[in-house]
Amino acid sequence: MKSPFSMKSLFTRKPAPSSHAYAVVTGAGSGIGRSFALELAKRHGSVVCSDINLAAAEETVNRIRQAGATGHAVQCDVGDAAQVKALAEKAETFFGQPATLVINNAGVGLGGRFDELTLEDWKWCTDVNLWGVIHGCHYFVPQFKRLGRGAIINVASAASYTAAPEMSAYNVTKAGVLALSETLSAELKKYDIRVNVLCPTLVPTNIIKNGRIPGRYSKLADHALMNYAMTTSDDVARLTLDRLDRGQLYTTPQIDAKLFWMMKRASPALYTRFLGLSYRLFK
Repeated sequence: MKSPFSMKSLFTRKPAPSSHAYAVVTGAGSGIGRSFALELAKRHGSVVCSDINLAAAEETVNRIRQAGATGHAVQCDVGDAAQVKALAEKAETFFGQPATLVINNAGVGLGGRFDELTLEDWKWCTDVNLWGVIHGCHYFVPQFKRLGRGAIINVASAASYTAAPEMSAYNVTKAGVLALSETLSAELKKYDIRVNVLCPTLVPTNIIKNGRIPGRYSKLADHALMNYAMTTSDDVARLTLDRLDRGQLYTTPQIDAKLFWMMKRASPALYTRFLGLSYRLFK
């Protein structure tokens, strides 16, 4: 039987996608996006840090350069297709070649009862959380195909499958990101393009402070996010990149995210009844 550890396999094995990557990270000015960018720098990658807040992106780049790695800051509203197209083009110019990894991380928070949300609220949330990811995949996948390899990390949320009440717009956008990631994983395998979708619960970030959360919940939600999260953005970034390297599609970094995942898959109808009862009792 031929050994999988032949000398030929040692020299032909492909490097991990997160190692020496030419990476683009959206929403890189803070939180999980910044952690992804800094972790990629530790893995000897070159990183284009995109954010709607250019000053925040530049701060991330300063940290990358202080660590001796290469970074570039680009202002970009991911909800604007033209700006994401320009981001992909600028990244290729910075790198001198197509990107090898895109992390579609930029996102916003939106909460409230369904009948409290305006259509403008829905559009704002959908433009960033769903269309931002679609735009990122749309403009970087052709670069990956041209290069003959590539990788995508789409940041969704446990909200993509937990369907918590009073988070309808946010849930819908994150469910779309999960479905898109699963579809692309199957479709792009033959092109040597890997996909991972990140589905965390609470991670300390600025998503509550920068989001649109009703006043009755905003302080409580932000307090929970900053004080009761079971992991850090740095740990989440490390784990997600490691799972991408191993060719795994899903990253659910916390125990509660895994429990909700198993409950929903085991009995969707029972899970939904439990959710409705809990909401009626504790709202």
